Amino acid sequence: MKEPPLFKVLLLNDNYTPMEFVTDILEQVFRKTHSEATQIMLHVHSRGSGLCGTYPHAIAESKIDLVHSRARTEGHPLKAIIESA
Repeated sequence: MKEPPLFKVLLLNDNYTPMEFVTDILEQVFRKTHSEATQIMLHVHSRGSGLCGTYPHAIAESKIDLVHSRARTEGHPLKAIIESA
């Protein structure tokens, strides 16, 4: 049986969303350790985007939906996108 194709989930820098919120999203939605989340957050901040993980399409979409929902609830413009792996 063939493995499903994988997709990258990337967070995009917006210069408005607090770094602490981005770190929290990475820890809670993407199950990163605090150290990993901090490294990814700093990468997003300095380079414009950062890889959160690689998943089958349905899981990647559900994680993006969670990011956008939590960001809207908290009043932040944080965005995540999917790219082919």
